[in-house]
Amino acid sequence: MSDDTSTATLSRKDFQSDQEIRWCPGCGDYSILAAVQLLLPDLGVKPENLVFVSGIGCAARFPYYMNVYGLHGIHGRAPAIATGVALARPDLDVWVIGGDGDMFSIGGNHLIHALRRNVNLTILMFNNQIYGLTKGQYSPTSEVGKVTKSSPFGSLDTPFNPISVTLGAEATFVARTHDLDRKHMVETFRRAHDHHGAAFVEVYQNCNVFNDGAFGAITNKEHRAEMLIELHDGEPIRFGADAELGVALNRFGECEIVTVADVGVDRLLVHDEHRGDPTLAFALSRLADRPTMPTPIGVFRDVARPTYEGEVQRQLVGAADRQGPGDLEALVGSGATWTVD
Repeated sequence: MSDDTSTATLSRKDFQSDQEIRWCPGCGDYSILAAVQLLLPDLGVKPENLVFVSGIGCAARFPYYMNVYGLHGIHGRAPAIATGVALARPDLDVWVIGGDGDMFSIGGNHLIHALRRNVNLTILMFNNQIYGLTKGQYSPTSEVGKVTKSSPFGSLDTPFNPISVTLGAEATFVARTHDLDRKHMVETFRRAHDHHGAAFVEVYQNCNVFNDGAFGAITNKEHRAEMLIELHDGEPIRFGADAELGVALNRFGECEIVTVADVGVDRLLVHDEHRGDPTLAFALSRLADRPTMPTPIGVFRDVARPTYEGEVQRQLVGAADRQGPGDLEALVGSGATWTVD
């Protein structure tokens, strides 16, 4: 897909469409859009070889603002549509964009199957813990007790933990970033794109109209050192202004926050994003059950597995070797047929 000679002079402007961006002023989606458009010129992929697929919601407007091929699908079906594109045209770069409502409510089934099949997709899920486009109902990631227009006495639903769900679906790449750190977003999106297979990135995204400050306790600059736990492969997991805090496993195999001076560096969990078994990555995902406590960000898992479209092609080649090339006309006429005058 790369063509260095034809993409060497591309800039962010080459990936910007002529459409007016119609998100609320101050929305975190602007920051995510900018990060993606700044990254794309470095990937060596021409705009005509990119496809952005979305569902319904504020995040789903994304394809309109990209000067690439795009499809604004129906609610929750973006992973299914993108799977079809990836199977038909494995030469293309296919991205999927959606929000927490779009992907984890009506689209939850499509998402988990795209992940378990390991379709070669780059999936960005904007999590603002609310339905924004339909004006502020609670979503599948809203906290218990969330008072909204559709839950006036407080939500009773236990929220999904998107990282835990996607790890449970056997996703081969799982990561988290947030809309207030462009550098971290760009690097995380780059890693997701470079992964061969289904890559899922959760992006904490502020909805300043219907759920303002939902992630402020961990993403505001004054809190980040003590509240964001950056994951680095092969390194002990430490955080804090002076790296005085860390993550260790307790006797039950659960992750817990510790003071390094109390337990020693040798007790700290060493991050291994390439570990085949997702158990440790899952334990890290359970460290924070809400974005008001120390929360891991970065890549949780990055492992290799054959892609779905690659295996489909392998089966087709194998069938052709055994039985000869297929005959579409014969297949169509093999069952009940009729002639219309």
